Amino acid sequence: MPTLDFAWFFGSIVILLVVGDFASTFFYHVPQHVWEKLHLREHHDKSRSYWDHSIVSRDPMIVLDGLLGALPYFAIAALLMTFGRAAIAGAIVGLLIGRLHVLYRHTCELGWSSPRWLVRFGASAALVLPEDHQGHHDDPDAEFGDLFRFYDAPARAFIRFARNRLRRQRRLLRIRAFRASRIR
Repeated sequence: MPTLDFAWFFGSIVILLVVGDFASTFFYHVPQHVWEKLHLREHHDKSRSYWDHSIVSRDPMIVLDGLLGALPYFAIAALLMTFGRAAIAGAIVGLLIGRLHVLYRHTCELGWSSPRWLVRFGASAALVLPEDHQGHHDDPDAEFGDLFRFYDAPARAFIRFARNRLRRQRRLLRIRAFRASRIR
């Protein structure tokens, strides 16, 4: 049935991009910003070009950071591919769109400036433009979401919550350690 194939094809693209962006943002990107490990060290290093760093680097740690960020998209694509040929084609096109968007959002450093019509469209579609992603490189605690800007506010809220929780836990550990040392 052609209508059903059409729906699976475009539905797979949308699901892959929206759910993949959610999963990558909240299961990889945001935790990396809270616990400050691989991603902050590799992707937000201000001493080198992030175009070279994010796009053309062969450094194993940088490649690992990119693969871990893309893993949710691959997992969702694999799941979608169980729904038939149209879903397989949609998942592949979705992965290609995602990859092209990674290249596109790192073009500010090359002098790219989004045309006004694209800025208007990007704002109405909540798409991350190169200028938005540049804001994330300038301030790692801002402008979250690989593809869509609507994940930014929940990501920031979760980071604030998690960091406050970590501070409270560390404070409680210090208090318990102090009390334990006084008892002995």
